[in-house]
Amino acid sequence: MRVGLKVGLIWLGMVPGGAAAWGQASAVPSVQVSHEDAGDAKRGRELVDAMVGALGGEAWLNRQTWIVYGRVATFYKGQPDVGAPEFEEYGRMKPFGLRVVRVSHYGAIVATDHRDVAEVWTSDRGYEVTYKGTTAVAAKEVADFVRRRGHSLDVVVQEWLREKDAVVTYAGTKLVESELVDEVSVVGESGDSVEVGMDQRTHLPVSVGYRWRDPVYKDWNTDVVEFADYHEVQGIMTPYSVVTKHNGDRTGERFVTKVVYNVALGAEVFDPQQRLKKK
Repeated sequence: MRVGLKVGLIWLGMVPGGAAAWGQASAVPSVQVSHEDAGDAKRGRELVDAMVGALGGEAWLNRQTWIVYGRVATFYKGQPDVGAPEFEEYGRMKPFGLRVVRVSHYGAIVATDHRDVAEVWTSDRGYEVTYKGTTAVAAKEVADFVRRRGHSLDVVVQEWLREKDAVVTYAGTKLVESELVDEVSVVGESGDSVEVGMDQRTHLPVSVGYRWRDPVYKDWNTDVVEFADYHEVQGIMTPYSVVTKHNGDRTGERFVTKVVYNVALGAEVFDPQQRLKKK
């Protein structure tokens, strides 16, 4: 199990995804309650602006770096794998960089922390790093990472919405677990799209989803990221629970214990040739 990759993919829902059919992939029961103003571009833009404001406005838009501590659980065919290992994640917005370190606890007499495996990501490459050296991540896993990041909320808001021909429309309201959720569809210049669900009361994002065609089997897949348990950290609303789903099956869940934004991180943190120290 590649824990580092799973952690990175789960977190990237926040750093979202796309077609209107994303709701079919969610295991959460929902009911369409309103189509009033559906297709309204002005309403769609207003909701996106409200979401950005709810997340922290300029503080959210201008994040530079972050460190995240927590645990991650992975699933296969909806069933959880054994254990929920700890992780540390170091991220940088520009140029994009991500370093995810798996933290293990073991020892002959007293268990101590060990950081034996890490994964380092750029916008289009991934590497596994140990104290022995660095190896490239498999092409399929890189493609998964690039796809997830390309539909992340950060990329949609900070890149897609700045495109001249981007289309933003209000897609209606749903009732999800007794809460009203506004849905907005965003279509980029490439024709790719994401669907964003926002809590009608707080305007915070609760889900994003996107569809993509399998390059081998040519069938359509739907990926969904769900956000919950928001905490305000340095003026930024941050989800401490992030769940990922693929074609309706839960694939991962991330439990955050601490987040710090805008800390100084040297270039060596994102250097794949920077080996881990052997203990």
